Amino acid sequence: MDTSFYTAARGVRTQQERTNVISNNIANLNTTGYKMHSAAFMDLMYYNMRQPETALTTLQAGTGVMQERTDIDFSATAASPTGQPLDYALLGDGFFVLRDPASGDITYTRDGHFQASVQASGIMLLITDYGKLVLDASGNPITVGEDGRATTDPAVYTFANKNGMEAVGTNEFSPVPKNGAPILVTNPNMRSGHLEMSNADLAEEFAKMVESSRAYSYALKMVQTSDEVEQTINSLRA
Repeated sequence: MDTSFYTAARGVRTQQERTNVISNNIANLNTTGYKMHSAAFMDLMYYNMRQPETALTTLQAGTGVMQERTDIDFSATAASPTGQPLDYALLGDGFFVLRDPASGDITYTRDGHFQASVQASGIMLLITDYGKLVLDASGNPITVGEDGRATTDPAVYTFANKNGMEAVGTNEFSPVPKNGAPILVTNPNMRSGHLEMSNADLAEEFAKMVESSRAYSYALKMVQTSDEVEQTINSLRA
């Protein structure tokens, strides 16, 4: 009987984790270049409820599910015009390359909302809203001319395998070993003066939220039922 408590509790926690992913998608419906996240689940251990007499009478019971990973849909979406020359939208595969001026860390993003920043030397560099430097194909920071336009287009890189890229916040991603080395995209499908929209769909996320809420309530009901059975058994023993 204790297994039912653990299975139900695991189900409640799993649905809470899924709800967190859905809530994050809804919160980023209007975030430039945001890519939808989805929760992937896996079965936990199965066991034989009783010793089977033959192989044909095996009766197994599960111990619930857990969230194994969070997948990210990197598919391109529509672009919205902004009229700002330092805004860039990727209409195809790839990522912009960013470098943290403090740590030197390299990250990748689909968010092309950039701006000019005047350095101490008087040079204007292309940066993100969070102060990251936007790099060109040679790995150098991009300068901005007096006309308010970038002197060269941002570099676009992709990966042979984008599955499992680590989300590091501020709509940026860091590759992991299985993603392989970054691959420069020649002639990327990129449009200046536009921004890529989020690919999260409100109707789809609401449907997932209803589904997850019902599963959450069913798991809680399972906890309640298990408790009532335990109380009945204990009263009979008394």
